[in-house]
Amino acid sequence: MRVAIYGAGAMGTVLGAFLTEGGMAVDLISRNRAHVEGMKSHGATVRCEADGVVKNVKVSALLPDEMQGKYDVIFLMTKQSKNVEVLTFLQEYLTEDGIVCTTQNGLPERSVAQVLGADRAYGAVMSFGATFIGGGEMALTSSLSAMSVLCGGYQNDNSKTPLLYSILQKAGEAIGNPAFVQTTENLAGARWAKLAINAALSTLSTITGQTFGQVAKGRKTKRLAIRIIQETVTVAKASGVALEKLQGHDLEKFFGGSGWLKTWVAHLLFPYAMRRHKRLKSGMLTDIEKGKKCDVDFVCGAVVAAGKEVGVETPTSALAVEIVHGIENGLYEITPKNVDFML
Repeated sequence: MRVAIYGAGAMGTVLGAFLTEGGMAVDLISRNRAHVEGMKSHGATVRCEADGVVKNVKVSALLPDEMQGKYDVIFLMTKQSKNVEVLTFLQEYLTEDGIVCTTQNGLPERSVAQVLGADRAYGAVMSFGATFIGGGEMALTSSLSAMSVLCGGYQNDNSKTPLLYSILQKAGEAIGNPAFVQTTENLAGARWAKLAINAALSTLSTITGQTFGQVAKGRKTKRLAIRIIQETVTVAKASGVALEKLQGHDLEKFFGGSGWLKTWVAHLLFPYAMRRHKRLKSGMLTDIEKGKKCDVDFVCGAVVAAGKEVGVETPTSALAVEIVHGIENGLYEITPKNVDFML
């Protein structure tokens, strides 16, 4: 069994370190030479901020041009904008029945299936956050007990899902979290549930510069987050998708409507539901702060695009995407005042 994580940035390095600690041999592959050299020289360091623990794990770290042989499972953890190019490159590194499991946010399995075929397309919905420090060092911003992964196949028979479970379970064993990995036959429902949260919190975190906890508690940001979640749930239902529960929360029950009672309940419960991820900041925000383009078109933008396909209007989501692009292009600053333009 050969396993690789392609795109071992913040999230990928955390996952790879915990898989390795749990006894799973895995190659962590990154184009960041300084990061790879750091991991080669002194291992992967994960600072578990919520738990006050620091883990250092000796890992196998490679640059892409150091890859050799073929893999049975490759976890794809790069940015989505280069998926076709990356997947075409990875194709020669898969065994005859090897699979790619994408952990990317949004709805990424479609591109995997387009390049490799649906039988090789699997996904893992990851519910935890991490920040890249550099030189082999990461900060885990979610608590170990709050980390979770839901995996399954994309428009296939799920024949490789038990294999994914057995691999990911090693990370759960390493962090003492028996509920870390679960499987699903409704990957689309799990994807849309995670997308609803990411479209709201990640996008608003990027617009305001705030943590998820601040977004969930702020009077104006909370109202906007709930609107984006409601739009996402409406688009999912119109697309024929039945949402899966996300870490025990039934998003359709609490956000599947715009009546005053449901909205009131959503406002009441939202900060509580986000409490275990309150320190998390958007990876898109980190990208923009580093002068890079972010993945907003594949997160909140995916909601807008899918809404157009099924005839559902998504005005708050569309405006949020527009503001993020404005920030990318230097037209707006990152500030909580941006929300005033969205209300």
